[in-house]
Amino acid sequence: MFCNKRWLYQMALMAVIYLFFNIPVIEAASYKILVVMSYEEENPWCIQIKEGIDSVFTGDGEIKYFYMDTKKNFEDGVRKAKEVYELYKRFRPDGVIAADDNAQSMFVLPYLKDKVKTPVMFCAVNAEPEKYGYPASNVSGVLERDFISESIAFAKQLVPSINTVGFLAKDSPSGRAILKQVKIESDNYLAKFAGFKLVKTIKETVAVLDEYKKTCDAIFITSTNGILDTNGNPLDNEQVTRTVAEFYKKPLIGANDFHVRYGVLCAVVKSGNAQGRMSAEMLLKAIKGTAIKHIPITVNKYGRRMLNVTVMKELGIRPKRRVLVGTQLVKTSENNK
Repeated sequence: MFCNKRWLYQMALMAVIYLFFNIPVIEAASYKILVVMSYEEENPWCIQIKEGIDSVFTGDGEIKYFYMDTKKNFEDGVRKAKEVYELYKRFRPDGVIAADDNAQSMFVLPYLKDKVKTPVMFCAVNAEPEKYGYPASNVSGVLERDFISESIAFAKQLVPSINTVGFLAKDSPSGRAILKQVKIESDNYLAKFAGFKLVKTIKETVAVLDEYKKTCDAIFITSTNGILDTNGNPLDNEQVTRTVAEFYKKPLIGANDFHVRYGVLCAVVKSGNAQGRMSAEMLLKAIKGTAIKHIPITVNKYGRRMLNVTVMKELGIRPKRRVLVGTQLVKTSENNK
């Protein structure tokens, strides 16, 4: 009897708080979040995004992660999207986070956008939001933009003789979206734009490198995960970066910290951690009652300079000391060579 009275008292007190102070009574532990990653679990970009999401929802209930693996197996993405939708129906999450472009086109658009009331936040989307009809009644999020202009400017500070730059990416939705970004921005780069090559295989990659050796002082590489080897197996970012560095023998510019750690000379890197954290914070607002129309789409704004000193020494680069101020210095580890 005593326990029942105590329980009734607690319930009544919560109701009073809700009615008179208009405070949503949502237990932090009640949050159920479904996160749909476009790529594989071991992908360093996915790992960063997960870290950012977990930093917001730590201790706040149950998070289920689903990895669509579309960098390595794009053709299976439609089936994976159906699978995750079945998970969505069983799990009945309070909110969804969908990372990168493939999760939008394969999962959010056909199954969630304007079809359910569950709030959905995207992150790491390279395409313009209009491509997916965003924002939608239940969808907002964070766009991802490479700091290309800033990275080229940093490279020229390190190597003033860089006058032309070519681009290399996997032929994928992300790669094509970055190509559009380059076409819009390239007139403002501090080095002349010398072409953008989208490749599917390592054989095509090597052929492009042979061409770029003659036409480019540097190459900007991005979105390289999943390029196929000679046996048709997908290569990861480390394998592709190492191959490009071995064949090109000139400065490489990147977009991600893992590219620099794998053998790219330098980059102004974007943060997957920030993408995950920002999208999680936006989703938390929606779960707590903020209307999606009051949670505008945003874009990553801040990057940090990284320099691989191992590559710098191998290329005989001797930058002025002031160029290194505020730059994170890393080395190519032995197991990455």
